[in-house]
Amino acid sequence: MKTVYVDNAATTAMSDTAINAMTPYLKEVFGNPSSLYAAGQAAKEALEKARADIAQCLNADVKEIYFTSGGSESDNQAIRSAAANGARNGKRHIITTSFEHHAVLHTLKKLEQSGAEVTYLDVHSDGLVTARQVEEAIRPDTALVTVMYANNEVGTIQPVRGIGEVCRRAGVPFHTDAVQAVGHIPVDVKADNIDMLSLSAHKFHGPKGVGALYCKRGLPLNSFIEGGAQERNRRGGTENVAGIVSMAAALKEACANMRKDNEKLLKLRDRLIDGLLTIPYSKLNGDRKNRLPGNVNICFEGTEGESLLLNLDNAGICASSGSACTTASLEPSHVLLALGLPHEIAHGSLRLTLSADNTDEDIDYILKEVPEAVKKVRAISSFWDDLTSGKTKHFI
Repeated sequence: MKTVYVDNAATTAMSDTAINAMTPYLKEVFGNPSSLYAAGQAAKEALEKARADIAQCLNADVKEIYFTSGGSESDNQAIRSAAANGARNGKRHIITTSFEHHAVLHTLKKLEQSGAEVTYLDVHSDGLVTARQVEEAIRPDTALVTVMYANNEVGTIQPVRGIGEVCRRAGVPFHTDAVQAVGHIPVDVKADNIDMLSLSAHKFHGPKGVGALYCKRGLPLNSFIEGGAQERNRRGGTENVAGIVSMAAALKEACANMRKDNEKLLKLRDRLIDGLLTIPYSKLNGDRKNRLPGNVNICFEGTEGESLLLNLDNAGICASSGSACTTASLEPSHVLLALGLPHEIAHGSLRLTLSADNTDEDIDYILKEVPEAVKKVRAISSFWDDLTSGKTKHFI
């Protein structure tokens, strides 16, 4: 049976470049980078070279890069630091959007329990917010604006540069969760007016369990993990040298190949979208133009996400759903609900996220199997029966 992996927004396969970069630091150059002897200093040198490479990819200063365990930790550290600094100055208001990653939303909910006030901006039906919305929400007591660079489910790319400009004029720190963007589209922290940025290696063919936080020089950054003086006293714990070196190698490769890879991805993505939209009562979620090159998110009326995934898995297709029922919840995706989709439609979503490793043959196979899976799911759906009988009106 053919296997087609199209869940690259969840995680990517490590590239040969990333694996080869990591290997020497697992067994040969294994010293602790905090040690003073030669073996430790060799690891330290590799660590700092990786920091410089990542800074260059983001157009940041090398001293503005801090290594973490991944995007969730980076989000937590950035948001909690800005909130604490704002509170010291009597500012407890934070602005975000209603469709952020849970690493952001859950952190903000915790801060609300401690007295923070959070404004959740509505998302338009095209999956975008505007700089104007942010500007109108900023108050004298605003301590932080945090808006993701690209959405992890529907792939819409937000107007980060304009949002950053608004924040810069107002003197409000701007953080962006760029986990889905870095390595896939050009990101320039200076041109984009970004003060803090989160990234994760396993989203661009690096290893899991390692990421980075960009924090603009001069902006207070609190230590999130105590225990040592690593990362200039901002993150205790011995650095994962092998993972960090691998992450830097993967990001350099992704940035070097970005234009070529995206030309390929756009052709595959658009052919996949066009093909899937021929299925009756289907709908593309999020703006078609302002979206990541490899992201396809479509709802099929009269289906349920988990059932679709199981049928596709039986056909060897690895995909995901916007429906959170895959994690034992009956509630549909908060992202799709934020776009204004009714529960009945949001439950029937399918997310297919491509990488440059995918082929035209993969797209052919998906376009063959997805209509069959939709047909099977609809055949046993009482909701679909109600729609086709006219008992319930179609939403799409």
